[in-house]
Amino acid sequence: MATIEHSEIINAPPADVFELLRRVEDFADYSDLIRSIDALGNDHYRWHVRAVGMDWDFEVAVTEITPPHVLAWESLSGVKNQGRYHLREVPEGTEVSLTLSYDIRNRLMEKAVNKAAKPLVGKVSRQILERVEARLNG
Repeated sequence: MATIEHSEIINAPPADVFELLRRVEDFADYSDLIRSIDALGNDHYRWHVRAVGMDWDFEVAVTEITPPHVLAWESLSGVKNQGRYHLREVPEGTEVSLTLSYDIRNRLMEKAVNKAAKPLVGKVSRQILERVEARLNG
């Protein structure tokens, strides 16, 4: 599995940041690449994403919720992936670290995705965290 990591500091307390990250269906408001997210119940969500010139749909289950420190998930369909937000209080507010691992079994698609994945995940993560911070401080 390939792993991508990204972290940023948000000028807000961990509990406030966690509360917004916990609302998974709102992530579509935080990134231009996420077309929509459907809440399916029981912490399951269907994501609709447009990336690398393709439409991607996948179902995700939240696997760990430990307020205000950890929110983790794994895919149930589509590209096999799992991710975790870890929030840590720092003097400037909250350090939010994202770790995302994914596995693509198609070699041709894997090359294209691996080339685009790191900058793409970094862009989406930055957009999400910048817009969460703007919502908290706006």
